[in-house]
Amino acid sequence: MKWRNLRSSRNVEDRRGRSSGGRRLLGGGLGSVVLILVAMYFGVDPAVIGTLVDPGSGQGSQQSAPTAPEQLNDEHSQFIAAVLGDTETTWHSLFESKGGSYEEPRLVLFSDSVRSACGFAQAAMGPFYCPADQKVYLDLSFFDDLGQRYGAPGDFAQAYVIAHEVGHHVQTLLGVSAQVQQQGQGRSEAEVNALSVRQELQADCFAGIWAHNADQKRSLLEAGDLEEGLAAASAVGDDRLQKRSQGYIVPESFTHGTSQQRMDWFKRGYSSGRVEDCDTFSDGG
Repeated sequence: MKWRNLRSSRNVEDRRGRSSGGRRLLGGGLGSVVLILVAMYFGVDPAVIGTLVDPGSGQGSQQSAPTAPEQLNDEHSQFIAAVLGDTETTWHSLFESKGGSYEEPRLVLFSDSVRSACGFAQAAMGPFYCPADQKVYLDLSFFDDLGQRYGAPGDFAQAYVIAHEVGHHVQTLLGVSAQVQQQGQGRSEAEVNALSVRQELQADCFAGIWAHNADQKRSLLEAGDLEEGLAAASAVGDDRLQKRSQGYIVPESFTHGTSQQRMDWFKRGYSSGRVEDCDTFSDGG
């Protein structure tokens, strides 16, 4: 991926090496097995996080000023700032084309654990987006796991992860996240899970929209990049993760979609570049 000459976002907060000073995420009798299973999913839905947080622990998230791009002095953080900046370019253009205005999210780099407005989270949970403070949270060690444990290495695989989390931010701005939360009230666990799958697949499609713009308008993709993104989407499918962790799959417990669904929706966004083609809620796919 040709990222080195991109405009770096000014919305990165570098909290690595800081103590979060927060409470542990899992309380109330939830055991370590649950944490291990949740940790296997990146892009954890904020509603899921909310069910795991000790009541009140979501209050008082850390407030930090963004880190100036020139102060991000390692290649990994510079890459993150460049990709985030390019998602800003994409979504500003798309919102403005519809007469709207895009509000940029912040991305928080942390190590080991972090306090967000959605609660206290550990790095083992993977990257996540919190709508309460409109921030993406990322421990860079996840990218090592993505390549080494899940077989999805490469810079564009990492860019896909960032674009997926930004996709959740777009859902918040469009009102999708609030609608999903409202529709899930009073429904069975299986029905709530099905809604979560639709929401996650739409975020994959939105990631594909960014990839479309990065490729078609700015020629950022190199040979093999699209395959890296698809490999990352496949690596975190519910069926593949469950098969890996427990040896069998339970479709009604899926919260993110199968490997094939995640690849298909990412490809749909990449092929189209249109938000209108990412309606996972009315589409049968």
